[in-house]
Amino acid sequence: MFATIAAVLFGIALLLELLGTSIEGLITPTTLALLGLVFVAVHLAGYGTGWPRRSR
Repeated sequence: MFATIAAVLFGIALLLELLGTSIEGLITPTTLALLGLVFVAVHLAGYGTGWPRRSR
């Protein structure tokens, strides 16, 4: 789930970069790319993967 969110954020960042715009000066393509990297890191850490954690 987090990987899908990251992919959408990277896509939006790419479109904004190609168009050369930003959303009200606060959200830039760099901001969206960094937010996408956060979601990729959370996904790689194992959150939102659907696999339950088993403790022994």
